[in-house]
Amino acid sequence: MSEKNMAVIRLLAGKVQGEQANRDAAVLARYYSDNGADEILVFDLSDGDVDHDLSIGALKEICRAVEIPVKAGGRIRRLEDVKKILYAGCKKAILNYGRQENIDLTEEASKRFGKEKIAACVDSSDVVSAPAALIEEYVSELIYLNEILPFVEKVRPLSCNMEWSEFKLGPDGLVPVVVQDYRTDEVLMVAYMNEEAFNKTTQTGKMTYWSRSRQELWVKGMTSGHFQYVKELVVDCDCDTILAKVSQTGAACHTGNKSCFFHEIAKTDYKNTNPLKVFEDVYKVIADRKVHPKEGSYTNYLFDKGIDKILKKVGEEATELVIAAKNPDPEEIKYEMSDLLYHAMVLMVERGVTWEDITAELANR
Repeated sequence: MSEKNMAVIRLLAGKVQGEQANRDAAVLARYYSDNGADEILVFDLSDGDVDHDLSIGALKEICRAVEIPVKAGGRIRRLEDVKKILYAGCKKAILNYGRQENIDLTEEASKRFGKEKIAACVDSSDVVSAPAALIEEYVSELIYLNEILPFVEKVRPLSCNMEWSEFKLGPDGLVPVVVQDYRTDEVLMVAYMNEEAFNKTTQTGKMTYWSRSRQELWVKGMTSGHFQYVKELVVDCDCDTILAKVSQTGAACHTGNKSCFFHEIAKTDYKNTNPLKVFEDVYKVIADRKVHPKEGSYTNYLFDKGIDKILKKVGEEATELVIAAKNPDPEEIKYEMSDLLYHAMVLMVERGVTWEDITAELANR
């Protein structure tokens, strides 16, 4: 019997089936991830290629939403289906050993993508019809479906190496907490903790504060459902302020805004050169051009000409970068690299690939 706390999501044409049928697939996956799941198994129940592609789209969103392993199967008919699952961001593709064609696909899939990327599933240990030697050589995991227990919410206490007595408290006995989105580093809110709130936060993994106005303990999200799941707690050099990096469900602000910091007071013109922020901003402009064409836009010219033109430009820019790198002046590289990255982003938008997909892929390597 597996000791892993597995969550199972069944999809049909990209929609969640079963008891959670009203939930968005990515939101449901995030819920499982934040509440103690060790991994998520996704099974596509679709029949036709159109519905299958919709489920692959939902699978991509699931993989973007969570950090825990996602493994997927269902409606695998050929090697291309295995590739779609793995390219969606899954750790493993699951072959259904109740279907002979999936058994026959095992060796080819394992050699193409690696044994570590291939799992197989059977109803129970009593119905394994595949040769043991095949499984041993080409499959990294055999999943018995009848042994998967229902998902159970689990509290994950944080391993804490600092005692409350080590904090430098304010006159009111509290410590301010700056709360930050762990993915984007956006500052979401500021709140306060007393000792009880700090202990409850580390014991439950959910941000808990002391409400100064109500004079009571406050589990963020208990009323609104907008919980904050702790990813990291850091203290400043004076030990009088906590920085909390969290996974935010919904909006952090009671007004419905994602962040409490949305009223601009003053601003100077400046260039934000945070690399990911720049990439995301340029990507958003390109994506907006695709949806809202602008006359005279070079980006719209590329989209209008289609994928072959975009690929041609990516190839040309890559060649120019190679030539620039051979020249003695390294300054040329930054210009040609920028051109290549821009055209690569046009390709990304055209094919529905995000920077989050790219950074997640790089982080997994």
